[in-house]
Amino acid sequence: MAKLVIVESPSKAKTIQKYLGKGYEVIASMGHVRDLPSARLSVDVKDHFKPKYSIIKGKEKLVKELKAAAAKSEGVLLATDPDREGEAISWHLAYILDLDKDAPNRVTFNEITPTGIQEGMAHPRTIDQDLVDAQQARRILDRLVGYTLSPFLAKTVRRGLSAGRVQSVAVRMVVDREEEIRAFQPQEYWSLDAKLTAPPARAQFAAAFYGDESGEIKITSKEQADGILAQLDGAAFTVGSVKKGRKLRAPAPPFNTSTLQQEASKKLGFQARRTMKAAQELYEGVEVPGQGSMGLITYMRTDSLRISEDAIRDVTGYIHDRWGSKYLPGKPRVYKSRANAQDGHEAIRPSSVFITPDQVQSTLTADQYKLYKLIWERFVACQMANCTMNTTQAVIHAGPYRFRASGYSVAFEGFTVLYEETVEDEEKLGKPLPELTEGAVLKVHSLEGNQHFTQPPPRYTEASLIKTLEENGIGRPSTYAATISTITSREYVTREGKAFKPTELGEVTTKLMKERFPRIVNLKFTAQVEDELDAVQRGEEQWVDTLQRFWDDFDKTVQKAKSEMDGVKIRLKADETDEICEKCGRPMVVKIGRYGKFLACSGYPECKNVRKIIVDTGAVCPKCGGKIVERKSKRGRVFYGCSNYPKCDFVSWDPPSKELCPVCGKTLMQKKTRDKTLYCVTPGCTFSGKKPADGE
Repeated sequence: MAKLVIVESPSKAKTIQKYLGKGYEVIASMGHVRDLPSARLSVDVKDHFKPKYSIIKGKEKLVKELKAAAAKSEGVLLATDPDREGEAISWHLAYILDLDKDAPNRVTFNEITPTGIQEGMAHPRTIDQDLVDAQQARRILDRLVGYTLSPFLAKTVRRGLSAGRVQSVAVRMVVDREEEIRAFQPQEYWSLDAKLTAPPARAQFAAAFYGDESGEIKITSKEQADGILAQLDGAAFTVGSVKKGRKLRAPAPPFNTSTLQQEASKKLGFQARRTMKAAQELYEGVEVPGQGSMGLITYMRTDSLRISEDAIRDVTGYIHDRWGSKYLPGKPRVYKSRANAQDGHEAIRPSSVFITPDQVQSTLTADQYKLYKLIWERFVACQMANCTMNTTQAVIHAGPYRFRASGYSVAFEGFTVLYEETVEDEEKLGKPLPELTEGAVLKVHSLEGNQHFTQPPPRYTEASLIKTLEENGIGRPSTYAATISTITSREYVTREGKAFKPTELGEVTTKLMKERFPRIVNLKFTAQVEDELDAVQRGEEQWVDTLQRFWDDFDKTVQKAKSEMDGVKIRLKADETDEICEKCGRPMVVKIGRYGKFLACSGYPECKNVRKIIVDTGAVCPKCGGKIVERKSKRGRVFYGCSNYPKCDFVSWDPPSKELCPVCGKTLMQKKTRDKTLYCVTPGCTFSGKKPADGE
């Protein structure tokens, strides 16, 4: 008889089975097998918040297979992920399989490698009930908020809306930033910029106006700038003082979950969900040439910056062998995690620094390779020597005024030979300055005034939103991908390039939440709840007490809001249309049903007329001359078809263009490739395709 080891995913099971070999059978639970049913609240608030769990729909057959495998095994080991969620899955499995909760049947793997598996199997333990209670408390708390507020929002604003403890705060942050941008009053200011040379050198360098001998002068108008320029006309520019120094740049720490999501967004353009998908695959196991399937990185859900001594020893040796001892710091770097970090795992790092990205590129997907390269380079760089820069700052006299010039040159590249963190507001040191000596007369090539206006705070990007959520202690990094996916899919916010902008729905909902449920969308209160959940995990708080304190106030607030808003319906401008009901003449409005948006008569219930929303592209069907309209497949994918369907069966995944075929005169379609090639679909047409015209 073999021992049964239960993990969460098939790919992880495959990798671990290879290392454990005979005597073990490794199977996957496919994530959670038991949860709160979605059709109802499933929490008895009157009986100490007792959860009413049941087998997840569709997993009944899997549970039978797990029970059968457990019954014929020598013993069962629960090897789900090493975090709150994984602990809870093991707890549910123990209940379903009727395992002894006091037996040491729980094993965890920080990395899916021979060493990581051996270490985990050598230290089995009992299920950590504090971890389970913390997960239960979070799950129940989010269920209470979601299932209580969502019906209120659906009744008051729009059907199908949802509210969540973390998502509501995230939307508020985006809305508040938009309000700051609208309220921002730009202030005019001017800069005076000179282009100079220090003969005999020919290279020009830049100097910026600073003020006079008494200090800085801010230029706020064209008149002021012109006045100073007039005084500088013909003035001699001389070097007043030169200060040389050295600046050290230290490498960034290794990744945790939050910083990985931020850097992958900035450097690779990955959304958080895409980052975590690739990271999960790298952790669970991928094919490595010559070694088979193995996990390439340590566990990717962590807020710790800790690095094991073995990993530091390996990376130190690697750096020494590849670049030499001068690229090593005086002693290994130790990074401190933030104050409320769980520190249950190491930072995200390569399982083996000796497996370089180039060695595994051939067996990885494009996303896996890019992310592994990012993780590998960041980890190696974090244990390398500082970058040393020679800096020069010069004060330049021009009549009664002072200009400043600064520059730098790299004396020793250090860690930057491999990796540099993406910094959005990086200090601009300028190019290296020529050799300058005090009293030297400079040649002026140009001197001009430039008008500027102060800028409003930028909209949140995915990276900056994640960073702000973490800094404020809102949610947990492992939940950020799901949170951002929810607020975009629910149309509370929309993306404009990389930036988030609130929709009318997001603004209306946030205003209502701030008025009626101020604590739910309060950043400090949400962070306090996270601290209390962490206290449950540490065994310092009872999860029922934590929920009771929250519920007592929350329930009163909800009942008051329901009473005061009874019968009130907030209508969104986005729901209004110019369409007229053909049955009663009243305006049609946008509604949302089980299958998405549709048009309905505003005179409901007197008039129950409804019809589909048709998005006219303005293009003509090349097959029958009808309109080409936008449609959606059952899976929500957009395609384009003829409005005369089913009489005309023209369909295309590519959108129509504004151009007509120069050969046959029919509408040209546009490929979704980078070059957006235009092509003709008319049978027999000889048009060979072309790039779109400007503006397409």
